[in-house]
Amino acid sequence: MYMSHATIKNKSGRVLKEVSGFEWDKGNKIKNLTKHQVSQDECEETFFDSNREVQKDLLHSKDEERYILLGHTKYKRLLYIVFTIRKEKVRVISARDTNKRERKLYEEKN
Repeated sequence: MYMSHATIKNKSGRVLKEVSGFEWDKGNKIKNLTKHQVSQDECEETFFDSNREVQKDLLHSKDEERYILLGHTKYKRLLYIVFTIRKEKVRVISARDTNKRERKLYEEKN
């Protein structure tokens, strides 16, 4: 999936970061696929979900700012994505299916 330039916003429309694409670490790409059966394409699709929820991950933002995204893939799989932004590129740290609590939170807001 290609992203020439985009803005990462939270639900209220506040701009969190400006980005120009994705950067993939081979280890994380393989881990997400083998451990959680989430492909690189699925991760990227969630960023284009018009109902996605994005918030800062305050608990894990010690060395760098991290964000949490809840969003659907094009096949309506709801994923929990942890990511950071490095040099204007989204770098996915982890991706997995949402749990019941996260799914309920997403559904209540949408």
